[in-house]
Amino acid sequence: MQQLDLKDRKILHELDLNCRQSNAQIGKKVGLSKEVVKYRINRMLDEGIITLFWTEINTFKLGYYCFRIYINFLDINSDIKNEIIRYFEDYKNSWIVLSAKGPVDFDAVLWVKDIFEFNQFWNNTLEKYGNHFEKYAVSILTQVTSQKLSYLLLDEYNKSDRDFYAVNCKGNPIPIDTIDYKLLNEIAENARISLVELAEKLNCSAQTINYRIKNLMKKGVILAFRLEIDGSKLGLQNCTIDIYLKDFSKRKQILDYVKSNPYVSDVMDMTIGWCDFNFEVMVENIDRLNQIMEDIERKFPGAIRKMNFWMSKKLHKKRSLPEMTEEDFKKI
Repeated sequence: MQQLDLKDRKILHELDLNCRQSNAQIGKKVGLSKEVVKYRINRMLDEGIITLFWTEINTFKLGYYCFRIYINFLDINSDIKNEIIRYFEDYKNSWIVLSAKGPVDFDAVLWVKDIFEFNQFWNNTLEKYGNHFEKYAVSILTQVTSQKLSYLLLDEYNKSDRDFYAVNCKGNPIPIDTIDYKLLNEIAENARISLVELAEKLNCSAQTINYRIKNLMKKGVILAFRLEIDGSKLGLQNCTIDIYLKDFSKRKQILDYVKSNPYVSDVMDMTIGWCDFNFEVMVENIDRLNQIMEDIERKFPGAIRKMNFWMSKKLHKKRSLPEMTEEDFKKI
């Protein structure tokens, strides 16, 4: 487990709020020089604490739908399992691909333009690997509410200021042009890339890039510039808790209570299928996970039918925009 001091945690917190901030801007907020901030960020990258700078894109606003697949494997060895993982990683419309431990062995979240596109992909998947699926379930994801990573600064976090943003399918798609698509394609997994580098890649001025980023933020297409942290380096394990309700009148109260927990990151609060809602939480051990579940049951007696939990073993892919190629851009 890596030891982080308060300055490291403040830097991580600022990067998660907006990883496109300059080292000088972060330094001013945390009380360090830009050189020291740069050194500390590079050190945390080298140590594997920071694994990715990514952009949260509301891909719903680009006309996509979101499907989530839960899979339990059967009659499988490591070679076949790795092949299945690569298959989902290589699918250009994958948002999340992860291995899990618990009631679920594998989880994938996909963007598709319509239900028929998903059906084609899933039929092809079953033809290739269906004999290795003991069971599977598909749900439709319509909203994810992301919370600030308050566990980084426990002494300073505010329960009433936990909500960060929501990715949802509300409203009509936003029309954008090819340059916007190419811009989003570049920053999806490289959110700290400079305006100058983007300008060179897209063959336009840095001022134009800056304007387009701000415009996409104003339209609600770009929601945040964030970072991915390997919790295991901090002695934490990422888990998902599925909640099945008995008393739906308590739904909002339970959601509000869950969201106030500083260790909760993402809440899948609007889904069709699988469970009534679920959320991701960082825990030190299984005892802490059980405590969180028991606290919810104690706080809302008789409101919950059941709860499941499963642990994220490895995140293989995270990209909030389908991968675009030049051929794709020609079709826009």
